[in-house]
Amino acid sequence: MENPDDNVMQEAKETLTQVYEQLRHSTDSALLSQLARQPLPDKNDAAQLSRATTLLEAISGNLNTPVDDRKYLAESMPYPNILVKLSQDPDPEVRCLVAANKNDKNWLVGRLSKDPVQSVRTAALLNPNISWKMRLEGAEDSTTSEEALDFLSTLGTADNEPNAKVILATMVRRAVALNPNTPQRILERLSHDDSLDVKHAVEQRLSAEKTL
Repeated sequence: MENPDDNVMQEAKETLTQVYEQLRHSTDSALLSQLARQPLPDKNDAAQLSRATTLLEAISGNLNTPVDDRKYLAESMPYPNILVKLSQDPDPEVRCLVAANKNDKNWLVGRLSKDPVQSVRTAALLNPNISWKMRLEGAEDSTTSEEALDFLSTLGTADNEPNAKVILATMVRRAVALNPNTPQRILERLSHDDSLDVKHAVEQRLSAEKTL
């Protein structure tokens, strides 16, 4: 004998799928914009909140949704399914806002730290949710921006994450010192670092430049 509740759930699922597909392919930018800015249900109403965020995922992935609305979602949403969708947006400004969103999971920030656009990579490297592995790779990367190198060069100091794990923070600062694109002003600061390993890395870098 069929359970009536099962039928209701199946119908609800089919309806959600249909609406999702409609929104994913909609060309009505005004409607998409309105729905993108619509307040979310109360967190205590799990079913409605799940439905709303699922539909926002469809809206986020539709390029007919105005870019300002996609930026709004990228900056304000805490929900992984929406942020993942927006992390693939063709507009680098949208991806940059996702990369800076502090609700990101570390794996998503890590993915964006490899983005082809430097501003996106920089935003990811400045996000506190990024892993130490990605920070180290960013510190070693010759294409990393000066802004990101400056930030990474202060990790574990009184000015930036003073409670960070000492060994990991030191490894990152040392990598910045060895990075061939680290500017002189950052090297000058690192030459006074509390860590001998970092100071020696600066000396190594400067010595290598003199031999060129």
